[in-house]
Amino acid sequence: MHFKALRIDQHNSGILAQYQQMSVDELTAGEVLIRVEYSSINYKDALAATGAGQILRRFPLNGGIDLAGKIEHSTVPQFTQGQSVVVTGSGLSETLDGGYAEFARVPASAVIIIPEGLSALDVMTLGTAGFTAALAIHRIEHNGLNPEQGEVFVSGASGGVGSLAINMLVDRGYAVTALTGRDSQREYLQQLGAQQVLLRQNLSLTTLPLEKARFAAAIDNVGGELLSWLIRSLRNQGSVASIGLTGGSDVHTSVMPFILRGVNVLGINSAATPRPLRETVWQRIATDLKPSKLDATRTRIVEFDQLLDVFPEYLHNRVHGRTVVRISH
Repeated sequence: MHFKALRIDQHNSGILAQYQQMSVDELTAGEVLIRVEYSSINYKDALAATGAGQILRRFPLNGGIDLAGKIEHSTVPQFTQGQSVVVTGSGLSETLDGGYAEFARVPASAVIIIPEGLSALDVMTLGTAGFTAALAIHRIEHNGLNPEQGEVFVSGASGGVGSLAINMLVDRGYAVTALTGRDSQREYLQQLGAQQVLLRQNLSLTTLPLEKARFAAAIDNVGGELLSWLIRSLRNQGSVASIGLTGGSDVHTSVMPFILRGVNVLGINSAATPRPLRETVWQRIATDLKPSKLDATRTRIVEFDQLLDVFPEYLHNRVHGRTVVRISH
C-alpha cells in the first residue's frame, strides 16, 4: 500500500519539503497505524518545513506535529481498528513521522482516544495549541486560581494558543486582558470574549523591581522582556504559565516578586506531557474547558496539497486563529 506524504529532508545546505509516495514499512516505528483525516498548522510546522528553524532531529521525516484519524491497525490490545484518536506533540515531526501524511505509525503511549463530545475536526481545530492552552489553565488552576481573584493576562492573543486560551478562560468566568501586536485583531479578540485588548507597542515595560500588582495570572506566549514584566506585575500568589519565546529567551528579574508576593512561574511543555495528565487535560477540553467559540477560532480549512503555499504566511505573522489541514476525505 502506497500513500501521499509531505516529506522533509536535508538538501545541500538547507531543507527541502516535498510530496512523495511512501509505504507503511517506511514509516517510523510504532504500535498503532492511523489513517489520518485531519492535521493542523502550527508555527513549528512552518519552521520545520521551510528550514527557518531547527525542529527535526532526524531526517527524513514527515511533517506535522498534530494528527487525528481512525486506527487502521494496532499491535496492542487497548486500541482497536476504527477508533477515533488524536496525537499531538509526542515527537511527531521531531523524531517520528508526523501528521502530514495519509497514514502515520506512532507509539501507543502517544495515542489518545478522542473523548465523547469532540470530533476529529474539533480536536485538530484545537491541536497542540488548544492542548497547550488547556494545560496552562489546568496548571494555573491547580495552583489555586479562580475567577474571583482577578483578571488574567494573555499575550500572543491572536495566535492559536492565545485565541483558545481566551475562549476557555472566558467560558470559565475569568476576566481576560489580551495583548496583541496587531490592532486589526481587536474585534476578533473581543468576539472571543476579551474584556480588554492592549496593543504591544503601547505597553510600557519598565525595569522596576516590582510593578503595580495587577494580574491574578498570565498565559505568556512571548517570553523575554514581556515575561520579565509579567512576573513583576502579578498579584500575591499569582502564576504565569510560560509557553513561548517569540520575544526572546532571556528573562531578567530579581527575587523580589517571589519572596514578597509568592509568585509562580510554570513552565508548559505540552509535547512531553505524561500520558495520565494528557488524558486528564483532553477530558477537560471535552467538558469544562471546551471552547464555546471553537468554530470562530478555526479561521480556515486547507487541503493537504496547499501546505507549501500556506507556510510562509506563518513566518510573516499573517495569520490568526487556527488552520486545519484536511488530509483525507
